[in-house]
Amino acid sequence: MQALLSVAPGGPETLELTTMSDPEPKKNELLIRVRAAGVNFPDTLIIQDLYQMKPPRPFAPGGEVSGEVIATGSGVEGFQVGDRVLALTGHGGFSTHLCINASSAIKFPETMPFKDAACFIFTYGTSYHALKDRAALKPGETLLVLGAAGGVGSAAIELGKTMGARVIAAVSSEDKAKFCREIGADETIIYPRKLDRDAQKALSAEIKRLSGGEGVDVIYDAVGGEYAEPALRSMAWNGRYLVVGFPAGIPNIPLNLPLLKGCQIVGVFWGAAVFRDPQGHAENIGELFQMYLNEKIKPRISASYPLDKATEALDLLTKRSVLGKVVVTTDD
Repeated sequence: MQALLSVAPGGPETLELTTMSDPEPKKNELLIRVRAAGVNFPDTLIIQDLYQMKPPRPFAPGGEVSGEVIATGSGVEGFQVGDRVLALTGHGGFSTHLCINASSAIKFPETMPFKDAACFIFTYGTSYHALKDRAALKPGETLLVLGAAGGVGSAAIELGKTMGARVIAAVSSEDKAKFCREIGADETIIYPRKLDRDAQKALSAEIKRLSGGEGVDVIYDAVGGEYAEPALRSMAWNGRYLVVGFPAGIPNIPLNLPLLKGCQIVGVFWGAAVFRDPQGHAENIGELFQMYLNEKIKPRISASYPLDKATEALDLLTKRSVLGKVVVTTDD
């Protein structure tokens, strides 16, 4: 097998493509032939030791995979050789072979390509948990998505429209705005890379204008930093502000704003929610598969790289220049 290994803390340039012995599945494990791995922002953090999870080195990044079961360990029930599965792995996905616990594997529809399957569960799972479970988004409400052209952001646009919301997509460039309109956003806002106080006030005013003056009901913030406060200032009464991620930095929020707005600031920690409520997670995944089969949602894969060029995929995420999703493939 081959794996792209992190051998020292650092950026994508520190990863090394290595040939290793094929692993063997232990009790309750599946050995899968990885066909594709989704690339997500945590992959750029985990190799720098900046993520919550710090696996011992050497390890391969890649927390989201799809592939075929090629062997099963003792005690495995419900899976057999040849099953097509996807899984969240935390790390290890940038490899040709991987052992995973059978409890983390999910069979996916036969009509779903491996690339789609590898780019499905992380973004749609996060965004559906956020909009359904944490925000209780209702038809007719207005949803603002910050960082809307990325993986979770584009998933939030599609899901918001499927759930009957009016969606405003906030992005940093015109090409990203065009992409968001193509996947269903009703309105777009282009914000600057850096915000001073005047720019923050202008952003807040533009959000309010596009929401009809009343403010937005739900904010999906996958950006953080200087964009959080002006977005919060644009919130409607009884609004829900979803804290999803901080690629622009962890913001400082004036706590008088939630009081004045009568709104909630709601954390979205999907990984913990999966662990704490596996039944709810299973229900959500079933609903998401049905949306996919009904052509309501589909991973927007803008770039695909073979395993030996996966560092280029990570570079794209580091530069925040990705539209939708990027995938790494491992086919012979």
